[in-house]
Amino acid sequence: MADWLIERGIGEDRALLVERGRVLAAKVRWPGEIEAGTRLQATLTQRTSGSPRGLATTADGHAIFVDRLPRVASEGARIEVTVTRAATAERGRFKRAQGRWSDGSDESIEPGAFDVAAPVRRFPAGLWEDVWSAARDGEVAFPGGSLLFAVTPGMTVIDVDGDLSPRELAVASVPPIALALRQMDLGGSIGIDFPTLAVKAERKAVDAALERELSDWPHERTAMNGFGFVQLVARSTGPSLLNRLTHHRAAAAARFLLRQAEAVEGAGAILLAAHPTVIRALAPEWVAELARRTGREIRLAGDDALALDGGHAQIVPR
Repeated sequence: MADWLIERGIGEDRALLVERGRVLAAKVRWPGEIEAGTRLQATLTQRTSGSPRGLATTADGHAIFVDRLPRVASEGARIEVTVTRAATAERGRFKRAQGRWSDGSDESIEPGAFDVAAPVRRFPAGLWEDVWSAARDGEVAFPGGSLLFAVTPGMTVIDVDGDLSPRELAVASVPPIALALRQMDLGGSIGIDFPTLAVKAERKAVDAALERELSDWPHERTAMNGFGFVQLVARSTGPSLLNRLTHHRAAAAARFLLRQAEAVEGAGAILLAAHPTVIRALAPEWVAELARRTGREIRLAGDDALALDGGHAQIVPR
């Protein structure tokens, strides 16, 4: 039986679906974001006449594109909105949250991972680190090959590379692809660049393998074309872990550093050493919360020689 576990970290909540010590899926949320499934009140601030779409603004300034607006909803009206996708950053642009008009009478919101997860002080050793590192590096290794991930404005691209024969490599890559989709919480348009398979029967074998591995992952999928390309389309409810580590690398590294700091042991103060950009990403309230949780003095040190994800936490004399 797989169970969702949640760590309520500083600056983020982390959830893992774990079965027998193996991570089947992962999700992350950051404070201040409006999650998919949230139902809230907002003011309809923009609407084109005759269109079912418009822009609504919450009391705290969040803008949401809203669909399914009734004819009677006019600019300035207070409406209820069910969020369908959280706001997401992409290269060169910011995609606002999306939602739909709701009258609150005929919709039920299914509980998400963070609603059903069992709180734990800390995940089993190495589980979160492995998932986070794969998303940071954009690479997943498997016997005979590797998967390379790239986030583009149009889609997430997965490139399959390795030393096996094209057919063996393509088939061997399918299980790690299926696992990575869930561990990185990927959605939207996803392109997989398999090795070129000239024989139709070999392409069908890969299609069948994808069918088996993704049978419980809601999506639509094209058949592999003659160049080895397959496109998946799945519902996107917000930024994936891969997206956060691509477009918010310093912010993600700061949160990871805080997680490291919570785990250090010994007497003394805690020194957080990281690239200055990461140090600047540490909100004062996060540092104060780290001091409260650990009962220690917190010191910060910026070091230009460190990579963005090369920060570390250690005990130093007081």
